[in-house]
Formats: sequence, C-alpha cells, structure tokens
Amino acid sequence: MLEVGGLTTKYGAISALRDASLTVGSGEVIGLIGPNGAGKTTLLNSIAGLLTPAAGTVTFNGADVTGSSPEKLLRAGLALVPEHRRIFTDMTVEENLKIGGITRSALERSSDLDEMAELFPVLRDKWTTAAGFLSGGEAQQLAIARALMSRPKLLMMDEPSLGLAPVLVDVVFDLIANLRTQGRTLLVVEQNATRMLEASDRAYVLRSGEVVATGTGAELRERDDLFDTFVGGGES
Repeated sequence: MLEVGGLTTKYGAISALRDASLTVGSGEVIGLIGPNGAGKTTLLNSIAGLLTPAAGTVTFNGADVTGSSPEKLLRAGLALVPEHRRIFTDMTVEENLKIGGITRSALERSSDLDEMAELFPVLRDKWTTAAGFLSGGEAQQLAIARALMSRPKLLMMDEPSLGLAPVLVDVVFDLIANLRTQGRTLLVVEQNATRMLEASDRAYVLRSGEVVATGTGAELRERDDLFDTFVGGGES
C-alpha cells in the first residue's frame, strides 16, 4: 500500500532524514521506533505532505504522491494523527469529528459518527462537551477518531501514548489492537518501544535520521544490542 524509497528531508542544511525506505502492506500494523531526534516525526510528516522531501519517493496505492498536499493525500486515503493531538479545543467532540469527516458526504458522516460512538464510548458520553475539557486520554482518543472519520486506507499516528498515565497508555494500545483486529492499516511512531513491538506486525528502527534495523516485533525484541544502543532500553 505504501512504499517509501530513499527519502531525504532537510531543515535548511541539516538532513533530519537520510535515505529512509520502508513499506506498509494492506492490513499491517507497522511501528517506527527509535530515540528522540531520530527523525520519526520527520518521516511521518514527509509522507503526509507536511514537509517536502529533498530526495526520494513516496508511493501510495501505486501512485507517486511525493510532495503532494495534505488535502490531496487525505482524499486519497492517507490520514495522520499528529503529535500533541491538535484537536480544536473550543469545539465540541461532535464538531471535531464532523471536521474529520469533511471529505465524506453528509449521509456517510452520519453513519461514521455512529461508528465512532460505538468504537469510542468515552467520547459518546461527552458528545456535546468542548474538546478543551477532555482529559489527555480522552483527547487522544478524539484525535484518533477524528482521523478515522475520513475512512483512511492508511492511518498514521505520531506518539499516541505521549504524556499519558500508564492506565491510559493501556487504553491506547488496546485501541491499536482493536484496529488491528478490524484489518486497519497503521503506521505508528511510538517512544514506548517495547509496547509498540508487541503491537506491530513489523517495525523499523530509526537513529540519526536513518533506518538502522527492521524486522518483526519478535525479532527486534530479541536484539538486546539494538535496544541498548538505539532505543535506550525500549522504555523511552
């Protein structure tokens, strides 16, 4: 579904991402792990059209979408849940979800809202609440639900468990497991390397802007040298 080949992205003269390549197949859950500053967010933003790569290609569903606008990519079926959620705090939960479904027809949006209410019962109970009054865990669920409202073929998530209490981290990973069971296709950046490897079909490890290892979650969990050197024990 997604093929990234030799992607390089720069901030001025600094290459934050260097010759990065990865693939995501339909129905796969793929993890992106690595230390802070490794280029994980840069990679997602380059795929999503928020940054323009200096070199390399992004192919989505067989089409070259390198450098395409976020709106075009969203309409093609690629959605991003950004780091720090970025929900509209002065709007209600329902209004946030409707904005997420802006590319859908009114009839489709109504059906999608029903599905989100079923998938996220904590949001259903706060439908008319302004998003700014949600807890961190509730806000993260809203950000994910809003992205799902576009019916994406590929959902990318950037640090979904960032800043959450341990019990809410469990909620996020339970949700990832649920989406995996539904056959959704996910590409997830996550600092909690151990949990992400458990949740992934495959994963890529980034360090200093480069992909330094790839494999199944089980294979990478066996790499003590990888965790000690690249991930910092898998806890950060």
